[in-house]
Amino acid sequence: MSDRFASIATMSEHRVTPPPPSDEKVKGPASYFPSIEKNYGCPIQDWLDIAVEQLETKKHMEAVEYLKTEYGLGHGHAQAIVGYTKQKLAG
Repeated sequence: MSDRFASIATMSEHRVTPPPPSDEKVKGPASYFPSIEKNYGCPIQDWLDIAVEQLETKKHMEAVEYLKTEYGLGHGHAQAIVGYTKQKLAG
């Protein structure tokens, strides 16, 4: 894991977690998660933790822009992470 995730990795409790493994086809934003892990080399949980942290002080598109600027994520991948996170935080 990269140093840029060090503070996130120390979180003892995850407020948002990815969907559990299933035989059913994943739909919606979570369908991007395998590609995100493959392309950026970090577990999806790291990205969800970052999104939770960013959404505490930023609006949706500001959090998307942060992921794009700070970590080099593509727009669609950043949108999927932030969208999924917002949905789960809303309950």
